[in-house]
Amino acid sequence: MAPPVLPVDKPLSHVDDEIASIPLDFPQRKGWLAGAGASLLLLMGFFLSAAVLFVAGVGIWGVNSPVFWGMAIMNYVWWVGIGNAGTLISGLLLLLQQDWRNALNRSAEAMAVFAIVCAGVFPILHLGRPWLFYWMFPYPSEMGVWPQFRSPLTWDVFAILIYLIVSILFWYTGLLPDLATVRDRAKGRPARLAYGVLALGWRGSAVHWRRWRQAYFFLAAIAVPLVFSVHSEVGMLFAAGQQAGWHSTMFPPFFVVGAAFSGFGVVTMLAIAIRQALHLEDLVTEFHLDALARVTLGLAILMTYCYWWEIFDAIYSGDRYEIRGVDDRLSGAYAWSFWITQFLNCVVPHIFWSRWARHNLVVLFVVGLAVAVGMWFERFMLVVTTLYHDYLPSSWNYYIPTFWDWAVFAGTIGLFLFPYFLFVRFLPVISISEIKEKVFELQGRRQT
Repeated sequence: MAPPVLPVDKPLSHVDDEIASIPLDFPQRKGWLAGAGASLLLLMGFFLSAAVLFVAGVGIWGVNSPVFWGMAIMNYVWWVGIGNAGTLISGLLLLLQQDWRNALNRSAEAMAVFAIVCAGVFPILHLGRPWLFYWMFPYPSEMGVWPQFRSPLTWDVFAILIYLIVSILFWYTGLLPDLATVRDRAKGRPARLAYGVLALGWRGSAVHWRRWRQAYFFLAAIAVPLVFSVHSEVGMLFAAGQQAGWHSTMFPPFFVVGAAFSGFGVVTMLAIAIRQALHLEDLVTEFHLDALARVTLGLAILMTYCYWWEIFDAIYSGDRYEIRGVDDRLSGAYAWSFWITQFLNCVVPHIFWSRWARHNLVVLFVVGLAVAVGMWFERFMLVVTTLYHDYLPSSWNYYIPTFWDWAVFAGTIGLFLFPYFLFVRFLPVISISEIKEKVFELQGRRQT
């Protein structure tokens, strides 16, 4: 792989000018307003559909007996996976000292924060009485009533809250030096005051840099194990049940790989969108996109192994219910979800064996979208094909999502995109300090 192409022929102040000028003098105001407006409409649709759900109850969804889990759990797992991958990309690559993360980590960390918020709303909405969600917290009670710690809902509370707090701290800590840079270049007093408050008095002294690096690496060291533990917990939501097709020890690592896979697909799309919209071709280079494509290809191979190992494991077990579940998944009423998953997740990414495909922006974006969509269909396949035929033929029933199922899902896309548009508009989308450090290193090598 060729070395990264960064603006080494220009002074370090060029990086400041190029990135810090984006929130101060945004270059794509009309396009940003159109995108933010569309995402705001989706967000308003989320609030509307949530309000209808609060009034009418979960009966407006397509859930039934025996498919008590429907779109809510599918979307929860999908959003958690995207969020986990954002922190994994930034934190793990930081600990491994991979410099190519510098142009991608900021957007990946923002993606993680907003995606985990989208995931967190689904367990609450699925409660049936969502206004009583606080019952899942271990708060002091005169009646001595405590949460049921064997309940997956309680696991979700601890997993999501801890991961959200650490992700926000990790993202904000990385922002501090760049907020100070934007503060120093702001012309109006309101902007200087706002960014100055957010920068927490950063002055760039040696003590500040030393403490910042210690805190940044410490949070990365906490966040990376959380990625594995949180999505392993999501896998255990299924594995702890007795349903044929779920009761498997492979689910925790399977879910971790799937989370990284879906996250890399979304990061690829966001990186291309930011690169093209804000004209950051000299910072988000072909090297970075090539690296994303290679990792996506490797994860696609791992996902293929997981899918077919799951089938082999069921057949090898000799359990008739497991074998019937495999047969239903391959040729049953919802077999289309399995084969769509196989095509999008296991076939499409193999185009990245071609160097041309890894450097073609349209192909990169389409494959990233295919991966994100394919992982959603995988969640659909996992939930529905297991539940709609349970142990009692008398309770078999088909699951069809309703308008309100889709409305809530579309609304969470707005819940993700609208804060992301605000992030792109008002905060540095690429790490100024880390890019400058790498450019300085490359300039030093060139001089020697």
